[in-house]
Amino acid sequence: MKVCTVGLGYIGLPTAAMLASRGHEVIGLDVNESVVEAVNAGRAHFQEPDLQMLLSAAVDTKRLRATTTPEPAEFYLIAVPTPMVDEGPDMTFVEAAARTIAPVLEKGNVVILESTSPVGSTERLGEILAEERPDLTFPRYRDEDSEADVALCHCPERILPGQMLRELVSNDRIIGGLTQDCANKAAALYQTFVMGTCYITDSRVAELCKLSENAYRDVNIAFANELSIICDKLGTDIWQVRELANQHPRVNILMPGAGVGGHCIAVDPWFIVSSAPDEARLIRTARVVNDDKPHRVVGQIRKLADKFKVPTIACYGITYKPDVDDVRESPALEIVEEVAGIEGAQVLVVEPNLSELPKSLAGRDNVKLVTSDEAREAADIVTFLVGHRQFKRLEGDSYLQKAVVDTTGMFSTRKAKAVERD
Repeated sequence: MKVCTVGLGYIGLPTAAMLASRGHEVIGLDVNESVVEAVNAGRAHFQEPDLQMLLSAAVDTKRLRATTTPEPAEFYLIAVPTPMVDEGPDMTFVEAAARTIAPVLEKGNVVILESTSPVGSTERLGEILAEERPDLTFPRYRDEDSEADVALCHCPERILPGQMLRELVSNDRIIGGLTQDCANKAAALYQTFVMGTCYITDSRVAELCKLSENAYRDVNIAFANELSIICDKLGTDIWQVRELANQHPRVNILMPGAGVGGHCIAVDPWFIVSSAPDEARLIRTARVVNDDKPHRVVGQIRKLADKFKVPTIACYGITYKPDVDDVRESPALEIVEEVAGIEGAQVLVVEPNLSELPKSLAGRDNVKLVTSDEAREAADIVTFLVGHRQFKRLEGDSYLQKAVVDTTGMFSTRKAKAVERD
């Protein structure tokens, strides 16, 4: 099959490489010329285990090539950003992608929206394509009797950074068509590389399902984060409370942290809130709790910094989650940005997944990227913000003389003891 992936970012590029590895002819379409140049050179522009190897093979076998110009294909997979702005979900990238591919669409094509989107987005996609191509017919939502030249579906991505390639193959997929015939046509493509189950449904269910998955996780993380705040107020150890509460057979409190980051969990729940603001009360509250957590951590650091004339603060980790190089919506990065504003503070950043500081920190004279040993030796205050695997190998005893703020629980030494039977 000839497949065009529209967008070669964190979702589009791994998907394109995976499709090429299954023998499809893949065209990667992106507006960023530097990304197109990198892909055509067989070079991944972000870190992901095994992606470089898969991409190199795809390009070497000429199964994958990138371009800035739309070309005819059988399938079009739209995987572009859908950020949240003050006015609500920003669908301009999806709309631009639709108008870009519209001139090359042909009868029999299948257009699949993978970008996480508000409910009704696939229908809106059809309206845009119909405006651009009045010579073609497009399906109407759940109108099984309508004949259409082009099939439209929503198949939300479900992959985890750090495990993208494995999960592209192993995870179940939800395929929501405007009609069942649309979904069946899209399923034919996904079944060529997905080993998990492909579930057929309608587009609105698929759209809300993806949003609900991330909102569910956000609400549960918010409970853990709020519990950690309560423990701080009451002088109780959150890690021991969590450990013992989870001994209950029907309790599973998640790990609290510095907040919630990434482009999914920190963003997608707002899509639901924007669609049903009066009804999504719990989902909204969870977002508020998680967005507030970084400010709570900064407050702890400020209290410690007040004890030093010129505090040197080491911040371990600035990516949004462990073992990735992605800083999108990172609560750790937000914390470091605020800490860098403390008067007189010298900030040492330890981030093994980055070779240079992000732009928001790179221009500050009082912020440096250093090794963990350099940070430990120089710091008055040590903050652990992300649980990278490299940090788990550090000796906790070497930080006993430091003022420590640990949002990861890696250095918690207070463990409950079980009573042994006689």
